[in-house]
Amino acid sequence: MKFHGYFRSSSSYRCRIACNLKGVEYDFVSVHLTKDGGQQKGTAYKALNPQGLVPAFELEGGEVLTQSPAILEWLDESYPEPKLLPDDPIERAHVRAFCAVIACEIHPLQNLRVLQYLRREYGQDQEGVEAWCQRWIGEGLAACEALLAKRPAQRFCFGDAPGMADIYLVPQVFSAARFSVDTDAMPNIRRIAEACDALPAFAEAHPSRQPDAE
Repeated sequence: MKFHGYFRSSSSYRCRIACNLKGVEYDFVSVHLTKDGGQQKGTAYKALNPQGLVPAFELEGGEVLTQSPAILEWLDESYPEPKLLPDDPIERAHVRAFCAVIACEIHPLQNLRVLQYLRREYGQDQEGVEAWCQRWIGEGLAACEALLAKRPAQRFCFGDAPGMADIYLVPQVFSAARFSVDTDAMPNIRRIAEACDALPAFAEAHPSRQPDAE
C-alpha cells in the first residue's frame, strides 16, 4: 500500500496515527503542498485523486481511497483491532459528531488552499491569516471542550483507550499551536492531547518525525 501524504497535513496526520495504532505498514510517498506550485496540482497526482488533496491510499490492485474520514473507516473495518469506534450505536454517533466538528467545521477553514486564497484575493498578511485561524479553530475547539466536559472524565476522549475522536483531536491541537490559538480554557483537550502524545503511535505520527518534515 502506498500512502500519499504531506507531513503537515492534518488529514495525513490522522491517517498516520490510525495506521500506527493498528500496526498497518505502508510505503510513504510525499506530495509537497507548496513546492513546484503544489505537487498535489500536478497531472500525475490528480490522475490519482482528482480533488488534488492529500491523503490518498493506493491499494494493491489499483484501488485508490481518498478523504481521511473514509480512509479511517476503511482502516477500522479492514483491521479490526484495536477498535477505533465503540460498539454502542449511540456512543458511535457521539464519536462521529465530535469528529465532524473538527473535520467539517474547523479543518476546511484552515485548509492551505483557503489560507492561500485569503492572502491572494484579500491581501491578508500572516497576522491576518493567523487571526482567521484563531477565530475558527478557537471556536471549534471550544465546542469540542464543551462536548468533553459533558462526559465523565476519562483518559481519552471516549474511554480509557485512544479511538477515532483522539485521532481527529491531536492533529487539530497541533494546528492550534501552529496558529497560536489560546487553549488555556480547554483543560480536557490539553489533558487528553498530552495523554495521546505520550503514546508511541501518536508520537511517531507527529509531523516533525516524518521523512518529508521541514
